[in-house]
Amino acid sequence: MMVPVRCFTCGNVVGEHWEEFNARANEGDEDPQAVLDELGVERYCCRRMLVSHRDLVDVVSPYQ
Repeated sequence: MMVPVRCFTCGNVVGEHWEEFNARANEGDEDPQAVLDELGVERYCCRRMLVSHRDLVDVVSPYQ
């Protein structure tokens, strides 16, 4: 899967938040919006960029 480095819309660097966001959001204990708030990602386009690149394979097909 592609790791986002910059937001496609505004060009802000979002790659620095990717590892922590992905780890915390994929655990399922935390809401992705709350994780982004804590990381300080405020712009809608950057938030959309990170949320849309989340690995949803485990969520979509939980039964292997």
